[in-house]
Amino acid sequence: MIRVKIMACGLNFADLLMCQGKYQDTPEPPFTLGMEVAGVVDALGPDTDGPAVGSRVAVFGGQGGLAEYGCFPANRAVLLPDDMRFDDAAALQIAYGTSHLALDYKARLQPGETLLVLGAAGGVGLTAVEIGHAMGAKVIACARGAEKLEVARRAGADHLIDAASEDIRERVRALGGADVVYDPVGGDQFKAAFRACNPEARLLPIGFASGDVPQIPANHLLVKNLTVMGLYWGGYLAFKPEVVTDSLATLLSWHREGRIKPHVSHALPLAQAGDGLELLRSRKSTGKVVIRPHE
Repeated sequence: MIRVKIMACGLNFADLLMCQGKYQDTPEPPFTLGMEVAGVVDALGPDTDGPAVGSRVAVFGGQGGLAEYGCFPANRAVLLPDDMRFDDAAALQIAYGTSHLALDYKARLQPGETLLVLGAAGGVGLTAVEIGHAMGAKVIACARGAEKLEVARRAGADHLIDAASEDIRERVRALGGADVVYDPVGGDQFKAAFRACNPEARLLPIGFASGDVPQIPANHLLVKNLTVMGLYWGGYLAFKPEVVTDSLATLLSWHREGRIKPHVSHALPLAQAGDGLELLRSRKSTGKVVIRPHE
């Protein structure tokens, strides 16, 4: 184990689900929220060789991040470049990791294909826009309102759909249909996207922020040769951890090259962690909300 002085903790929609006991990996209470952190190693446990004290690291701990210090398994720590901000590192692991695994490892997104991203201004959705753009796809971003759509446009979206006022299915079909659908929303938006898919499209249910888990008609999958691919990023740590570590290495390289740049809409002190969670619940944030325990 290592002890980390936590400089930044990224909040996620899963933290809200944990509060309700609805997340697939909700720990046994009592526990401390905060799944991903960045900070400095300040102590090593018995029989732990490293990372060395003083190392700058990012850690996916699954819990324990909303604190000034936390103890985490040493093999979960990823060394950070000296010039990488803690806020960026705390914002990168889950959101970018999920989108990169989904689009690269699972869907095999190809240059020139059309990627439809639902919830495109949220924590994971915005990273899917950015990564899809970096992979050479034509990106259609779907979000509610002009302000959020502008955030998606700046992240690399080629086309914008306002989910509050436009017909998603008709707009996507008019743009040539979707080859890959990235969906952290669920509900009616998934149903509309499903009906706008091209033959052999791949659909990625990432989450259900709408609260509605859609039921998928298997006969439609058959007729259009569609593939639905579930993805739970944290699950790979249990049975195929090298997939996650390889992905994170790629993302850190992309960050160093300037190909991706985490968007942090709010950075708050630990005393305002509740306000940060409310920003997620009310969907008033874009990109990531980060808590700084030592501010």
